[in-house]
Amino acid sequence: MSVDQYFRISERGSTYTREIRGGLATFFTMAYILVLNPIILGSAKDKFGHHLDAVQLTTATALVAAVMTVIMGVGGNLPLALAAGLGLNAVVAFQIAPLMSWDDAMGLVVLEGLLICVLVVTGLREAVMRAIPQPLKQAISVGIGLFIAFIGFVDAGFVSRIPDAANTTVPVQLGGTGALGGWPILVFCLGVLLTIGLLARKVKGAILISIVTMTVLAMIINSVADIKSWGLTTPAWPDKIVDTPDFGLIGHFSLFGAFSAPGVGVVTVVLLIFTLILSDFFDTMGTVVGISAEAGLLDEEGKVPNLGRVLLIDGAAAVAGGAASASSATSYIESAAGVGEGSRTGFSNLVTGGLFALALFLTPLLTIVPLQAAAPALVAVGFLMMTQVKHIDWDQYDIAIPAFLTIAVMPFTYSITNGIGAGFLAYVVIKVVLGKAKEIHWLLWGTSALFLVYFAIDPIEQVLGVK
Repeated sequence: MSVDQYFRISERGSTYTREIRGGLATFFTMAYILVLNPIILGSAKDKFGHHLDAVQLTTATALVAAVMTVIMGVGGNLPLALAAGLGLNAVVAFQIAPLMSWDDAMGLVVLEGLLICVLVVTGLREAVMRAIPQPLKQAISVGIGLFIAFIGFVDAGFVSRIPDAANTTVPVQLGGTGALGGWPILVFCLGVLLTIGLLARKVKGAILISIVTMTVLAMIINSVADIKSWGLTTPAWPDKIVDTPDFGLIGHFSLFGAFSAPGVGVVTVVLLIFTLILSDFFDTMGTVVGISAEAGLLDEEGKVPNLGRVLLIDGAAAVAGGAASASSATSYIESAAGVGEGSRTGFSNLVTGGLFALALFLTPLLTIVPLQAAAPALVAVGFLMMTQVKHIDWDQYDIAIPAFLTIAVMPFTYSITNGIGAGFLAYVVIKVVLGKAKEIHWLLWGTSALFLVYFAIDPIEQVLGVK
């Protein structure tokens, strides 16, 4: 069997060139995790005041992303890259670690991944995804489109949160001061214009061309103006290209240590695991559906190809992330950038995973792309995913209202999971109100009940005496 036949490249209407371009685009839009994950985890202390080493975190983050992205490509054959999950790493750093040691905290992440794998093996995770009505799946994709565009605007600094102030209730603003200013923002704006112009002209490689062009422009501007406000990555040629990886954190976890951690009750541990599972479960579900829909890979019933293997690999990624002390690894919505560039198969993952592997040694070179050069791709992909809104019947309120809440809540709460939960709960409530309870799949009843617990977790903890 040839490579083309194995990955079904021609069958899915793709080419090696498109897959390579897509793999490059995906890497450059998510390479920020090599910088951001060590910052988030490295800035936190565990209960005993211990920090995780930033260099070791960078190595662990790159290693897990490389291995699991390649496995997803070969085993799942979807253009879906994986790395340490944002949001999940914050929960581990600021909610779990302060209650126990880092080894115990990472053990909970491993346990969460193992439980997700059990849900996959029993068929429950796949069954939940298949129980979702097609219009809600389309709404999830549209909501992710808005969410990913918002991420692009925020990452670039085009939109920023207004610091708490007595004279305003506006949560976000244009730029950092209510107006656009500075060379980095200009790079982003030019990147957006270049990307949408190339897309409108249907230029092959539009997203990748924009990323490369804007990176070069940013490096030129930075060399002349020596700008300090690029954010996580500065577009300057590094002092050294090769760096030695440090694997010191690999394997440092205690699977059941949290249950015997002093001052931490079993109920607290169970609730922490529940939070991790629910977030990982539905973030992945939304990402897999959204990416597959955008790539045109869903069948007539809205099913994702190789779904069982894809979900099992994603669960294994959570295990790998915890075992490497990199926090739970999960599917990345930034993979949509690769899909927008033409990726349709797991072959593009070999490119993305290969670059993460190179990052183990070439991190200084591969992290010179500033967010302002990569973020325009997210805005453009947001548009591409938004186009699926036309498939939703907006005259049918029992679908339209849940779809609207799914779409709106994702960007407004900065969470895929929250959007899915709001849509599920609204769908169940409206069907019951309209006397159509029999149309609700039993798995949606159960899932909605879990989301009810998820949204009410704070008062539940207070009632149980956890807080």
